[in-house]
Amino acid sequence: MRQGLKAQEWRAQFLGQLDSWEKIQQVASAASEGPPSAPFTLVIEIDAWDIRERDDWGKTKELREQGKKPQRWHWVYMATVFRLDHRGQTNGKRAVITERGYAATRLGIEALSAQLYREAVARGVGQAQLVLVIADGAVWIWNLAKDRFPEACQRLDLFHAEQHLWAVAHDLYGRGTAEAQAWVSPLLQQIRDDQTLAVIASLTELKPRLLEAQQEKVQTQIEYFEHNASRMKYKEILEARKALDEGKATEQQKQLANHPVGSGAIESACRQYQCRFKRTGQFWTTPGDEALMCLETLWRNGRWQQLYPHAQSSPALN
Repeated sequence: MRQGLKAQEWRAQFLGQLDSWEKIQQVASAASEGPPSAPFTLVIEIDAWDIRERDDWGKTKELREQGKKPQRWHWVYMATVFRLDHRGQTNGKRAVITERGYAATRLGIEALSAQLYREAVARGVGQAQLVLVIADGAVWIWNLAKDRFPEACQRLDLFHAEQHLWAVAHDLYGRGTAEAQAWVSPLLQQIRDDQTLAVIASLTELKPRLLEAQQEKVQTQIEYFEHNASRMKYKEILEARKALDEGKATEQQKQLANHPVGSGAIESACRQYQCRFKRTGQFWTTPGDEALMCLETLWRNGRWQQLYPHAQSSPALN
């Protein structure tokens, strides 16, 4: 706990380096030192997972007698930042990112926003030719992106979008049925062909034939696609990947083919953190989980030596 508090003090100083426009300029300049690099895309992926804490420990019976539900699970907010040219594949075709930064906190969206922006500055957001934010459809994520990265390109995770259509198919025809597959297949293709408006029209036409409860579920999905329609541009990337596989890709398509359409990088990071913080029987307090999470993130970001100068570490980022 004591070392975690030490790490949080260091993090506060690190974030404080951006508390004025002049300091932001200084940090951005430091991030751009060295030989000029080729134009690059900076990718930002954002998500959240839940952690179990000992809220009102021992008061469960008392709270329930008062008609209150004990709260045990709380959101941890996370993000990862990496340059697209630091993303590649192993010989076995497994995606790998050679360098990336992390932000993680139990202290809320505003705390994540500050950490993420500081990490993005360190990773070269000011020098990036394009900033790309990828996430699921959570409104808080897109509000954060708009606030901190207003010029960024936003992309909805393709696989989350497809899951929303599958949810309708399963509700209408049953999970794993041929009827569900037949209904959803053309809509999945329309998403991949950037025909989101056609998907919305199909769902809208479907509503009058459904029971009231089903209509409400379909309306929820209609609103999801309406809200995210501008973020659902996949066709050009998927076509570039196909051309690359066929050996027919142009230089522009070769670059596009590497663009992610899913948020697997942050989902993987969330899973790795959960493997540490959600072990069997584990409960946390907010001070305790935040302290250890800060240490974990400091190590992952290659800054361990800045907290412990005597330790051997990977080269730190300023």
